[in-house]
Amino acid sequence: MTSSFVRTKDGVDIFYKDWGSGTPIVFSHGWPLSSDDWDSQMMYFVQRGFRVIAHDRRGHGRSTQVGSGHDMDHYADDLAAVVQHLDLKGAIHVGHSTGGGEVVRYLARHGQSRASKAVLIAAVPPIMVKTAANPGGLPKDVFDGIQQQVATNRAQFYRDLPSGPFYGFNRPGVKPQEGIIQNWWRQGMMGGAKAHYDGVVAFSQTDFTADLKKITLPVLVQHGDDDQIVPYADSGVLSAKLLPNGTLKTYKGFPHGMPTTHADVINADILAFIKG
Repeated sequence: MTSSFVRTKDGVDIFYKDWGSGTPIVFSHGWPLSSDDWDSQMMYFVQRGFRVIAHDRRGHGRSTQVGSGHDMDHYADDLAAVVQHLDLKGAIHVGHSTGGGEVVRYLARHGQSRASKAVLIAAVPPIMVKTAANPGGLPKDVFDGIQQQVATNRAQFYRDLPSGPFYGFNRPGVKPQEGIIQNWWRQGMMGGAKAHYDGVVAFSQTDFTADLKKITLPVLVQHGDDDQIVPYADSGVLSAKLLPNGTLKTYKGFPHGMPTTHADVINADILAFIKG
């Protein structure tokens, strides 16, 4: 079991973990977190005979806190650098939230020759922001507000988001889990404010419509219908329709952070999809 770095063409050191052997599963994390957000998945699958790989996005976690390149093309290129460095073949790509966008852009931009399947969990495609072509999206001022919080009050904002809507801890009858909240904060504060600020535009304004149409390998789209971060009807539902070989699985009442709060269910469904 190893962890190391790969240097990208533009000189950014990308941290990654590479555990186990067997069919590789590559995990792409959400904003503004790190590869640590995949602990429950990494342990589950490495114990079942898979090779599991997860990296920290540029500017996030232990990767270089570079001031530029915080866009989906660079995210996809950085993922490709990890895949090529490890010479992965037949990989299953799993992306959560912003990481789902990263996976989609990677497969469309770099091709599917090294991949076999993909899983998009509560992912941002096709596009989050409201436009004339996407009337069901969220208004741009929502994302402007997120950027304002990141630029001026990041430490408190990174406490409030996981305490409330991210994990559904603001719902009646749901007991907040302090360790999960603190771990979200820890991961967020490890990364660079500039990367997180620019990343808001990357995850909200990137249009993945054309990318989704290009992906021909089997894709499982997992989304909770009580996702308060990436609204269900304007994301997973639409992505599954755009994907030539996409399957939508809806989770009633599950929150955006369901890979953590409902890891047992999510992991079992990913395993069934891989084996199917």
